[in-house]
Amino acid sequence: MFSVTENSPNVPDPTPAGLQLGDQTSELVRSAFPLRLGLVEGKVAVVTGAARGIGEAAARLFAAEGAAVVLVDKDIAAADEVVASIRSRGEEAMAVSADLTVEADVDAMVRSAIDTYGRIDCAFNNAGISGKFGSFIDLDLAEWQRMIDMNLTSVFLCMKYELAVMAAQGHGAIVNASSGAGVVAAPGLPHYTAAKHGVLGLTKCAAQEFAAKGVRVNAILPGTTRTPMIEGFINGDPNIEKMVSRGIGRGYLGEPAEIAEAAVWLCSDRASFVSGASLSVDGSTVNR
Repeated sequence: MFSVTENSPNVPDPTPAGLQLGDQTSELVRSAFPLRLGLVEGKVAVVTGAARGIGEAAARLFAAEGAAVVLVDKDIAAADEVVASIRSRGEEAMAVSADLTVEADVDAMVRSAIDTYGRIDCAFNNAGISGKFGSFIDLDLAEWQRMIDMNLTSVFLCMKYELAVMAAQGHGAIVNASSGAGVVAAPGLPHYTAAKHGVLGLTKCAAQEFAAKGVRVNAILPGTTRTPMIEGFINGDPNIEKMVSRGIGRGYLGEPAEIAEAAVWLCSDRASFVSGASLSVDGSTVNR
């Protein structure tokens, strides 16, 4: 990475002619001249559920900020496409197929990362499902178990193997994806609410146990975000999108890249004194 100092004679002014200073923060200019700080330069990051949505955005951002990224997803074809896109920009990434509810798969995933890159510095345990709405008393036990397996047990298994590696290294940072439903109830989703509360419990326990070993563990609580799942629900209907957005504090959906920014920052050395925290990234929807 490089740094730019004011009035440096060797660095061209990136401001297009005719733009005023205040215009430089416009979406057009930020897209044309992305500011990257090297937040995770030289680190190795594992991202689960990385083939699409928030996981894909996080994998791309980790790579753009200087990390070698291990993209983990059951849909290996989709993950391979993201890897190819990342590599086309001269950045480093690889894809691993894993069912994160199967301990042997999680073990193999971590071993693949170690065999390829020698260590794991960062992990974003993002993979999960949403579940079906319904009454508490009508919830089928099989659906309950599927939710707990996908959204809680998978996080436990990933942390179990990630923490072992990081503790041995003497450093590391883990970010777990919880939800607003991790701190308040999501009516009609008791199984989802329980699983996401559980993720915060795991986060706190691990943060305390491994702090002295140089490992930080935090959680993010994403709000309603424009993921493929939400897009499928909206189905291009502006009225449905308006209905969904009504419950968001700022009045419109989050973008996967906005959630990714929080995850990458928490994994960076800029967050060196942050551990055991749960960070809401929801446009002021859940205010605790």
